[in-house]
Amino acid sequence: MKHLLSVAILLVAILVGWKSSSYLSQAQEKGTPSAEENLRKHNIKLPTIRPPTNTLVNAVRVGDMLYVSGTGPVKDDGGRWKGRLGQDTDVKGGAAAARQVGLQVLSVVKNELGSLDRVVRVVKTLGMVNATPDFEQHPQVINGFSDLMVEVFGEQAGKGARSAVGMSSLPGGIPVEVEATFQVK
Repeated sequence: MKHLLSVAILLVAILVGWKSSSYLSQAQEKGTPSAEENLRKHNIKLPTIRPPTNTLVNAVRVGDMLYVSGTGPVKDDGGRWKGRLGQDTDVKGGAAAARQVGLQVLSVVKNELGSLDRVVRVVKTLGMVNATPDFEQHPQVINGFSDLMVEVFGEQAGKGARSAVGMSSLPGGIPVEVEATFQVK
């Protein structure tokens, strides 16, 4: 009985892997550019990964899932973005900060996998917005992150489940923090 169960689990794992890889093959057969091609096409430059300063790692891979730790925006010079939506930062500035977070997340993913072409899809995004109690445009801020994922991975693979929530504060006064989960091969 144990042997039969082991064989069944192995068959399910093989089928899931085949379905994921066939999905990618179908997308590439239709002429959809790969994630790495999209980086070049859109002239997207990924920032250097900074090692965590707290007790955590940038990402953890479990099977075909890659979990990326909550990430805040870092400026090109290494400084932190600061601001609170509804107080001293507007939606456009918040979305720009969220896009910067997306670039940093892509750097982490590429470092972990060797290539963004190994991403099957964005599975889940949690976007946290440092906002005043009356601020209501959290989704529009996190669109800065999500729009970048679609730009790089395409319409189907770049969209996943998502939450965009307001927080009374975020570490160091940053305007946004995003954590993301990717299905990978």
